[in-house]
Amino acid sequence: MANQGRRLLDRVLAGVPSGESPLTHTADLPQRVARTAHWPEWAVPELVSSLVERGVDHPWRHQVEAARLAWEGSHVVVATGTASGKSLAYQLPVLSTLAGDRRATALYLSPTKALGADQLRSVDSLAVPGVRAASYDGDTPMAERDWVRAHANWVFSNPDMLHRGVLPQHARWIRFFRGLRYVVVDECHSYRGVFGSHVALLLRRLRRVARRYGADPVFVLASATVADPAASASRLVGVPCAAVVDDGSPRSGRTVALWEPPLLEDLQGENGAPVRRSAGAETARILADLVVEGARSLAFVRSRVGAELTALGARRVLAEVDPELGERVAAYRGGYLPEERRALERSLSSGELLGVATTNALELGVDIAGLDAVVVAGFPGTLASFWQQAGRAGRTGDSSALVVFVARDDPLDTYLVHNPAAVLEKPVEATVLDPTNPYVLEPQLACAAAELPLTEDDLAEFGPSARAVVDGLVTHRVLRRRPNGWYWTSRERPHGDVDIRGSGGEQVVVVEADSGRMLGTVDPGAACWTVHQGAVYLHQGESYVVDRLDLEAGIAFVQAARPEWSTTARDTKDITVVHTLEQRVFGGVTVCLGEVEVTSQVVGYLRKLPSGQVIDSVPLDLPAQTLHTRAVWYTVTAELLGSAPGGAGLAPTRVPGALHAAEHAAIGLLPLFATCDRWDIGGVSTAVHEDTGEATVFVHDGHPGGAGFADRGYAAVVPWLAATREAIASCTCPAGCPSCVQSPKCGNGNDPLDKAGGLAVLDVVLGAVGENPR
Repeated sequence: MANQGRRLLDRVLAGVPSGESPLTHTADLPQRVARTAHWPEWAVPELVSSLVERGVDHPWRHQVEAARLAWEGSHVVVATGTASGKSLAYQLPVLSTLAGDRRATALYLSPTKALGADQLRSVDSLAVPGVRAASYDGDTPMAERDWVRAHANWVFSNPDMLHRGVLPQHARWIRFFRGLRYVVVDECHSYRGVFGSHVALLLRRLRRVARRYGADPVFVLASATVADPAASASRLVGVPCAAVVDDGSPRSGRTVALWEPPLLEDLQGENGAPVRRSAGAETARILADLVVEGARSLAFVRSRVGAELTALGARRVLAEVDPELGERVAAYRGGYLPEERRALERSLSSGELLGVATTNALELGVDIAGLDAVVVAGFPGTLASFWQQAGRAGRTGDSSALVVFVARDDPLDTYLVHNPAAVLEKPVEATVLDPTNPYVLEPQLACAAAELPLTEDDLAEFGPSARAVVDGLVTHRVLRRRPNGWYWTSRERPHGDVDIRGSGGEQVVVVEADSGRMLGTVDPGAACWTVHQGAVYLHQGESYVVDRLDLEAGIAFVQAARPEWSTTARDTKDITVVHTLEQRVFGGVTVCLGEVEVTSQVVGYLRKLPSGQVIDSVPLDLPAQTLHTRAVWYTVTAELLGSAPGGAGLAPTRVPGALHAAEHAAIGLLPLFATCDRWDIGGVSTAVHEDTGEATVFVHDGHPGGAGFADRGYAAVVPWLAATREAIASCTCPAGCPSCVQSPKCGNGNDPLDKAGGLAVLDVVLGAVGENPR
């Protein structure tokens, strides 16, 4: 077949208004042919027959290799691309074991309930005799839970339920734990940051309880293609893992296009900065063009409201061409019922629906094959997620497809569309997590002690920091030391108070004021930023406005509303160096990693239209908050700044704006090197910091104790700052905009900012550390 991807791209480009040139790069990725293997001799015949009946005549090589390792008792991670059949790699050994040993059991863990439900349906459809698979999550009716504990031999759950519902009641799961042969950890690359650190310790607790009942399960992990999957998987589960990375599945050719929306002449953002056409509006037009061509297409948008607006925009464009085509475009988000999800999958697969705008809800756990095009509106946070989304295009391997990455008004997106190698050639990021973070380790050790008394051998598995943390728990009388270990002292178990997806503490409850209905919860540390008075709060595609935030009671009262604007909190911030852990000195520039104390206060919020135009700034009076975390920072001497490129160097009056610009851009680019979102981190810059005595730029983790992001920035400081410089230099705006040095959460109103000065600072720093990109 001719290059379908190129043909679709030409059609999309034909709709670009005259005078615009949004395309920054295109690349044709080659087709990959399948490499198959024979079915393993140990695979039960009923399973093989069922798979052959479903069209799987031969497994792919990586599936058999991973299955063999697991069958032989090795912990293994299979890290291959989207639609490469990773499920079969663990289904073969698990189902064959369960069919041959009536006492054997297995546990499946996924980051989302939807993915777990899809995998359970897949296993049920195979109908292997002797296999009793069942779900055990928050949606499982109480009456069914007793049956699952007593009879199921493959339990499908998630880390949250394992933490709150299984391990605290392990005595009720004795049959299951005694027979536990396999633990499957699906989409393991999604366990990163604080959540990943909690899950890493949770899996150590799981192994500990299993050993109590005489079991030593094999861990089988499934991952997107990531850098060094063996090390990432081993760090997550706490045991050495082999990696299978040679993907034997077929893949169609793909045309990848990088797309930067143009600057708008008639709109101005904050401080008069130029604004680009929004990625959502651009994506709506591209999606409409693809639908006109009859191409089955998915558009991934960062927010639920964004997905709804993109679908609405595409339908509006199509109404001018053919009103009937508008009926073939829909929005998809999380929160739908399983039957609604299935109906949408069928409609898209059959071609009844041609265009769907979605959040990352369709990134995992759905069976949608052979799409003609995927549009990614804004970098989804990690390269793993980007390729997961892009992999929905051309999944059947029999035709070429189109992938369009549309940049948002953001420094990282700007960098990527002007540096295609960072998307197309860079290895996917290694997962960042830190199980030694004392703010995570302390509650996890308390939970472990409440499950079974802790011993010296246990502490060794929890890492070198565990003993000091346990001693602290003893001092605070949370644990009691006895000759044979450490014991939990309370009748109440701690599990309910430990939020493995957050940073701990009592959650702030979001309540609809009129009905009293609870809509959700927010981390206490994030409440002032996300549910302050006047904030727009989104829940399952519906929008609400916060009437009042009661921090003492831990309640945010909201009312349903559909404002045309979004809100962004602004804060002021001070930072104190508590302890410098590492430092490198480069003649006038010092780069450090250490512990810091960040004092921040939300002082107001901006109201913005979807176009990016700022309506107004609203002041707030909220209490200051203190965060003890980790940071990476660099200092520059006044002499070096005075010799910065540009004639006489940076005048003292320009230094604050120059450092501020370099700080903002660095925050925007760190997610390229650490698997985080820019909202997971923060920064401070100052012309003379009281702890360093010099011009200093800090970038800190946004979680208590740190989540490993600052550590990754310190380790990759040269490529990180080189990419930061490139992002600023690539932006065509004259003096700074959201695509380069403006930040959507700056508490100082993005003032002062000196784009040219920021480049000069980065040139000085990179020159000192031995790599000046000029």
